[in-house]
Amino acid sequence: MTAVAVEPRLTELADADLESLLLIRHFEQRLLELFSAGLLHGTTHTCLGQEYVAVAISGLLTDADHVFSNHRGHGHYLARFADPEGLLAEIMGREGGVCHGVGGSQHLYREGYLSTGVQGESLPLAAGVAMKLKRTGHGGLSCVYIGDGTWGEGAVYEALNLIALHALPVLVVVEHNGIAQSTPTARQMAGTIAGRAAAFGVAHRRIDSVDVAAIRTELAPLVEQVRTGHRPLVVEFATHRIGPHSKGDDTRTDEEIARVRAADWLPRYRRDHPEQTARLEPAVWARMDAVAGEVSARPQSTWERSA
Repeated sequence: MTAVAVEPRLTELADADLESLLLIRHFEQRLLELFSAGLLHGTTHTCLGQEYVAVAISGLLTDADHVFSNHRGHGHYLARFADPEGLLAEIMGREGGVCHGVGGSQHLYREGYLSTGVQGESLPLAAGVAMKLKRTGHGGLSCVYIGDGTWGEGAVYEALNLIALHALPVLVVVEHNGIAQSTPTARQMAGTIAGRAAAFGVAHRRIDSVDVAAIRTELAPLVEQVRTGHRPLVVEFATHRIGPHSKGDDTRTDEEIARVRAADWLPRYRRDHPEQTARLEPAVWARMDAVAGEVSARPQSTWERSA
């Protein structure tokens, strides 16, 4: 008989960390509901299934650090600022949006935070900011989130060259979910991310776990080396996107979707820590209900009205 592998029990988190994870999950689910109801325009890219990456990394960052996000960045923003009101208002074009309703889902700016929908654009910007941080002795680092598909952009390699050449404090977080929009990674990437980082002499660490506490324990000393020792690092998360690429365009088969849903961290955490989850999750649901209702009732952003 073949032994059946048993998944290890996930570490119980502090309430604040679990609340952050749940907030991101329910924010993203609410966005898809609002789109389905015809209450949002444009497009959006949810991070369903990948929430633990942003929460784990955010716990290792300080206020002195800068975060550069991408088109799938709601979780990065919420893990950093816990501001669903401002983010939803921005996406809905309502008053009180992070960027007055002109940035939408993908293009956000806030002190120490920038996201863009242009693949690969954030890495050169992160390199430039990291150079300033190093020269001024600021003590911070640039944390930039990219996906596996972004490794097809030349700007990534130009930036890595500068980062390695000048020993810049840059933490590159790769959310490798195995699919670039609709193309499986195996059909669009030769070699490995580790090999590409090694070509520039940049350290690489792969993370297969979804255990936030374990991830932080493993990465904490490495992130500190990035910040104080100016030793850039590529951290590759083997993760899963359980939602569509955008608001509804999922080209995967039912079997593929079932496989990635089976790897979702949330059912595991509910199973491993039912009392804590049952205590906190209803409150997060209620908060998102209140946020969605209140933001939907706001007038359009003045930027929208003046257009």
